[in-house]
Amino acid sequence: MRVTEERVVLRRATPDDIAPLNALIDASVRRLAPGFYTPQQIDSSLRHMFGVDTRLVDDGTYFVIEVDGVRAACGGWSGRQTLFGGDQHKADQQATDAPVDPATVAARIRAFFVHPDYARRGLARRLYEHCVSEAHAAGFRALELMGTLPGVPLYRTLGFKTLEKVEVMLPDGVVIPCERMRLEL
Repeated sequence: MRVTEERVVLRRATPDDIAPLNALIDASVRRLAPGFYTPQQIDSSLRHMFGVDTRLVDDGTYFVIEVDGVRAACGGWSGRQTLFGGDQHKADQQATDAPVDPATVAARIRAFFVHPDYARRGLARRLYEHCVSEAHAAGFRALELMGTLPGVPLYRTLGFKTLEKVEVMLPDGVVIPCERMRLEL
């Protein structure tokens, strides 16, 4: 069932959203990833990979969808080098977060999560359309993302093509299968 317009607010995430969004991400992964990932992969990914990237919040490119005042979904885009992962993943990988040139590098679609109570109601698609509009306005002509297995079907529906299958090795040795995907705008 789609959520009606009057109940939905899409807004920029703020620092006050970080803890509640990390809780939303935890619930999303724990309830929507079984069948795609093992319990060990889920626990490890939440510890080392999935979470809010506060740089996106600081940049104003991470968003929240509220339904009746409840945080129901989050996601964003970035014009920076980092392709995926929350703060803890960037710390583990010591990733650089340099801005990229929109003329030569794709914008990143980042950290899309829907609370399981609101799954399959069009919220992720709504976030995506908002992010595409902003990235395109910023001069980007392509999008890339690291799709987790639960998200890959949505991204394929949106027109993304798999560039490569990737096994993300986490610090505890657990491997998370993902797909690096791209879409030309």
